[in-house]
Amino acid sequence: MGKKAVDIDHVYDVLAEEYERLEKPSVTAIAEKKRDPFRVLVSTIISLRTKDEVTIAASERLFAAADTPEKVLALDTEAMEKLIYPAGFYRNKTRTIKDISAILIEKYAGSVPADIDELVRLKGVGRKTANLVLVEGFQIPAVCVDIHVHRIFNRLGYLSTKDPDKTETELRKKLPQKYWIKLNEMMVTYGKYICRPISPFCSACGLSDSCAKVGVTTRR
Repeated sequence: MGKKAVDIDHVYDVLAEEYERLEKPSVTAIAEKKRDPFRVLVSTIISLRTKDEVTIAASERLFAAADTPEKVLALDTEAMEKLIYPAGFYRNKTRTIKDISAILIEKYAGSVPADIDELVRLKGVGRKTANLVLVEGFQIPAVCVDIHVHRIFNRLGYLSTKDPDKTETELRKKLPQKYWIKLNEMMVTYGKYICRPISPFCSACGLSDSCAKVGVTTRR
């Protein structure tokens, strides 16, 4: 017998229901306060290797002082570093955000481009960040894949891919576009609280009965 096909509609429904009782990712929470691509881009950069609560607080402090590329460039570098501290690598992130702000003013009239090929040209912006800006900043369907999305789709048996880049490529082919915008934020949250990297909470998972549990050696 071949392996059972994953019912992606069921997966989405379960994740959507569970998501209602879990905490939203930091960038999603920031975007929902004000749907601004620049704020999304900046908060995404701040969020790298940084806890959600630190990202939200650091982003709010920065945006209170500077929420446009022009205002960021006018802000003293040391003052900006203090605003986003204790975000991880806050000095490097300050330089990156200032560099991006300068490019946005010089090449894009101060606006964030709504195009992934243009976004990845910006310093420090990879495909994950670019796709997240499209989804959260513009509400444009895009496949944003982080380690949680990569892990859960492979654990379910929906995909068999070796890295997030390949996962993005395969999801663009296979995943119905109607799910693209919401799935990342739901899976990031689910991966943080339920489908954890080590010893996931399968006993609390609504997908446990239909999940292939690929690579799972211990569970709770």
